[in-house]
Amino acid sequence: MKPKFVFGLLALAAIGGGVYWQFFSTAVAPKPPSGSAATTRQVPPAPVRVARAGTKTVPIEIRTIGTVQPIASVQIKSRVDGMLSKVSFNEGDIVKAGAPLFTIDPRSYEAQLKQAEANLARDQAQLENARLELKRNQTTASSGVTSQKLLEQARTQVQILEAAIKSDEAAIDVAKVQLSYTDITAPITGRTGDMKVSEGNTIKANDTTPLVTINQLRPIYVTFAVPERELPQIRARQYKAPLPVTVTDDRGVQHPETGTLTFIDNAIDSTTGTIQLKATFANDRDFLWPGQFVQVTLRVSQLENAVVVPSAAIQSGQNGPYVYVVRADSTAELRPIKPGVAMAGDTVILDGVKAGETVVTDGHLRLSPNARVIVRNPADTKS
Repeated sequence: MKPKFVFGLLALAAIGGGVYWQFFSTAVAPKPPSGSAATTRQVPPAPVRVARAGTKTVPIEIRTIGTVQPIASVQIKSRVDGMLSKVSFNEGDIVKAGAPLFTIDPRSYEAQLKQAEANLARDQAQLENARLELKRNQTTASSGVTSQKLLEQARTQVQILEAAIKSDEAAIDVAKVQLSYTDITAPITGRTGDMKVSEGNTIKANDTTPLVTINQLRPIYVTFAVPERELPQIRARQYKAPLPVTVTDDRGVQHPETGTLTFIDNAIDSTTGTIQLKATFANDRDFLWPGQFVQVTLRVSQLENAVVVPSAAIQSGQNGPYVYVVRADSTAELRPIKPGVAMAGDTVILDGVKAGETVVTDGHLRLSPNARVIVRNPADTKS
C-alpha cells in the first residue's frame, strides 16, 4: 500500500472523530451547578397513622387446643342373662347415682334363690336329727352298748351336714347376688347416651355392646398438651396456687366459668415433646361437651407495668423486628426492638421503646429512616 494513501485515510478518520465529538457534546445538556433548585427538590412527607406506647398489666398465657373429656364414663352392661322387662329412663336423661335404669326378668333367679333356701332348710333338719343321734350314741357308748365305730359314724354325719349347711348358705348368697343383678342402677351421676336395647330383648351377660353409656358432665375435664419447655414455670406457679384456665369454642364463644389446672402428667411424651395437662370446669350450664375441641388459655403469670404497642406497629427486617418512632420534628426513626408476648392486638416491648413514645402503625411502605411524616390520626396519639 502506498504511503500517501495511508496518510489520507488517517486524516479522514481524524476529521470524522472531531465532528462526532462536537455533535454529541452539544446535544447533551450540561449538569446544573450544585445547590440549584433542581437538586434541592424536597420529597413530600409520608402520611402515616400512629399510636402512643403505653403501659399495662399483661398476663403471661399459654394458648393451645384441648379436648373435653368426662371425668367418669361408664358403659352399662348386664351381669346376667335374661329378658329386658323394663327401662326406667329416656335417652339423654340426667340420672343420679343409684337411680334405676334397667330391669331384667327376675323370675328364674328368684326360683334359684328359693331352691337354695329349701336346700338349706333340708340340711338343717338333717343336721338336727344327726346331732340327736350322736348324743344318743355318746350315751350308750359310755355304757358299752354302742360300739366306737357307730359313734364315729354319727360324729362324721354331723360334720358332713354342717359343711352342707355352709355350702347352702353360700349358694343362697350367690343366688341373692344374681337376683340383685336383675335390677341395674346408675353407678354415677351423669347424662345417658344412646340406648342400644329396648324392652323385650334378650340380653347376655357382659356383652360386647353396652346397654347405654353414662358420662359425668358436672364437673368435667379439658385435656391439653403444652411444650415441655413450659413445664418448669407451670409447676413453679401451680405449687403456689391453682392456675386459671379459660376455654373458647370454635366460634370464639368463651366459657362463662373459669376452670383450674388440676392435673400434670407424670411423664413427657418423647415423640411430641409435650406434657399432658387437665383442667377441671364446673360446667353448670353444660357449655362443654365430651369430645368437643376447644381453644385453651392457661394463665401462668402476669407482667406489671409492661410497655405495649399495637402489634401492627412491629415490622420485620433483615436485622430483626423494628418499629418507626415519630420524633418531635415529625421525622421517622427506625428503632430495633425486642418484642415480648402478644395479646388482644398489643405486643409487649421488652427493649427499644419507652412508654409515651409515638410509633407508626400504618404507612410503613412509604417510610425510610429519617423520612418526614404527616400524622393522619393525631387524636389517637393522646395518652
